Parts: sequence; C-alpha cells; structure tokens
Amino acid sequence: MGTLNLPRKVSVLGSTGSIGMSTLDLFDQAGLELEMVGLTAGRNAARLAEQALRWRPQVAVIEDEAALPELRERLAGSGITTAAGAGAVRDVAAADAQWVMSAIVGFAGLAPTLAAAKAGAVIALANKESLVCAGPSLLRIAKLAGGVVIPVDSEHSAIFQVLDPSIAAQVTRLILTSSGGPFRDATRAQMAAATREQALAHPNFSMGAKISIDSATMMNKGLEVIEAAYLFAMPPERIEVLVHPQQIIHSLVEYADGSTLAQLGLPDMRPPIAFAFAWPDRLPWPAPKLDLVTAGPLTFQHPDPEKFPALTIAKQALAAGGRAPAAMNAANERAVAAFLDRRIRFLDIPNVVAETLERMDRVVAPMAFDDDAVESARNTDAEARRVADEVVIGLAA
Repeated sequence: MGTLNLPRKVSVLGSTGSIGMSTLDLFDQAGLELEMVGLTAGRNAARLAEQALRWRPQVAVIEDEAALPELRERLAGSGITTAAGAGAVRDVAAADAQWVMSAIVGFAGLAPTLAAAKAGAVIALANKESLVCAGPSLLRIAKLAGGVVIPVDSEHSAIFQVLDPSIAAQVTRLILTSSGGPFRDATRAQMAAATREQALAHPNFSMGAKISIDSATMMNKGLEVIEAAYLFAMPPERIEVLVHPQQIIHSLVEYADGSTLAQLGLPDMRPPIAFAFAWPDRLPWPAPKLDLVTAGPLTFQHPDPEKFPALTIAKQALAAGGRAPAAMNAANERAVAAFLDRRIRFLDIPNVVAETLERMDRVVAPMAFDDDAVESARNTDAEARRVADEVVIGLAA
C-alpha cells in the first residue's frame, strides 16, 4: 500500500447484507491485511460464520438470539468469540476499531452507529436512518469524539468528493441522481397494479427487499435529501433530485459562478466504500473503469411527483423538522413491510406514510440530542409504527 495511512483495525456492522458483502469483497480485491475487530449480522448465521472463518474477527455477533446456537456450531473450534443480541452489536460498534462500516438496514442501525461515533471511529455510513432519525446528534457526537462520518451512499459520496468545504457558502445547489427504479417509465395505473415481484426488480443493483422497495417508491431519494441536508448543511430548497437511468453520474454540486462539478463512475458500491476506507487518500485496487464511449448517452429527467409522492413527503418532513423525519422513516418501514406481506398495494405505501404523519400529535416536537438521541428517536419510532399499523389495517379492511 506504499505510504498510504490506511486503517488497520476495522469492524463491519451488517456484514451479510449487500453493502457488508461489498465491503469484504473490496478488502479481498485490494489484498488488504486487516485486524477484524468484529462482524455483525441480523439472522444469517451461515453467511456470518463463513465470513468469520475468512476474516477471523475477535467476535462474530448475530442480532437474532435464536440463531446463536447455529453460529456457535459453525464456528466451533475456531477460537472466534460469538455473541448475540442488540447489546452485543452495540458492543462491537463501541470497540476500538479505527474504521467502522455501518451497514445495518433500518432503524436498528441507529444505536450501533451512535456507539461507534462516541468511540471516535471513522464511520463509513451506509445506514440512512442514523442521519434521518438523529443526524445532528450523530454528527456532533462524532466530531466531539475526534471521529468523522463519511457517507457511503454513492450519491452522498459523490458530493463529499466534489464539494470543497472551504467554499461551501458558494454552493447554490446539490443534485442527487436516481435510477428511477423499476417504475421509471410506468404509468400510475401500472404502478397501482404493481406486484411485489415487479417492485423488487431494481434495474441496476441487487439489494435487500426493503431498500429495493424504497427505490421503487423513490423514498430512498427522499431519505437521501434529508441526509444531504444534514451532512452538508444545505436547506431543502437547494437540494434537487434528477432521474438518470444510466447511473453514471452519481451527484452534482452547482456553484455560484455557474460551474457544476460531477462525480462519475460505474454503478458499483465498492468505489464509494474504497473512498470511505482510504479517505483522505485513494485506495489502489482493481476497480472496474468507466468507459464513456461504451457507456452510451447520458439522459436526465425530473421525477414525476404524481407517481413518486414520497419525495414531496420527505421534503415536507425535513421542513417540519423535530421528530418528523424519524416518524416518516418508521411509517415507511411499516408500510414497506405491509406491502411485502401483500397486505397493501404498492401505491398505498406513500399514502400510509402521509396519513401517519397527519395523525401523529406533537410530531414536530424537538428531537433530543446526544445521550438522549436514541431514546427520543426510539419513542418517536414506536409511536409512528403504531399509527402506521393502524392506517395499514384500515386500508386492508
């Protein structure tokens, strides 16, 4: 690695998901010699055990306590410590790793990410909910502890790479790009009849079910608008989303002098992970290279707000502030789960979120900061899930 000052002690939270697996694949491709502090997974004991035998972490943690016996059996005689439960996941996050990949999907990733921030680690952040539900606290805690939060989402990584902090006041607009998901060219009538299988069929990436549905509704972009507002201290009216089916340009930063800077690359999560790992350096690895000649024409269009109301809902939640983004996130998780269980229709998902926000009292109450951030967000999350479930029952009746 030459003179690069790379992290050596690392942990991967959510190692069996798509981002976690891409992270470990990058480490393999780059030929890195690492001291793996911990690997954590939700319930896939078989895959976690396979990863643990390859990377030899100090501890392998499965959040689902019912899966611990299988994990222990698969790692018997390996000398690798095993543990289970949410508390054990937080313990890994708070350990002495220099670099932590935060790739747990959903609200469950908030407490471990905040634990890593308090430990002063460099956090490669792929968990949207940590920023959406407690962004100001997360960023402040990380700064006070001497750590840093580096976004791994390709869109925010792109902005992080091309936004010059020394002239941030001269940024006039952030432009996030989107594939448009599987329903980019569908009519609203076709979306109303969409099946679970159609909604899961992302055109560019293989992702988990929840993230795939968020892409189909474009709620993923709504969450990313909120993330960008917190990460880059940008008001929502200066953040725009464009549909870019080729997914070659990942985001753009527009400056006051008319210049617009873009970051380009193939639709592959490993380059932004590599950037987060080596920052402020660049990691040499056999990365797939972009050939603009063969990439074909690059096209852009505005998302249709009638087809994708989730974008408007997210901007409204961001403008409301307080607990509204956390409530929106919780309602969306419940609505997506209901759709995946075939209890509601596809276009019901944003309706559930909007109705939940309308029904909740005191949703704009201030969010608690720092040590109380998790509990405050958890209370909001629980209330929003309860209300969302009531809305789902009403729709399914």
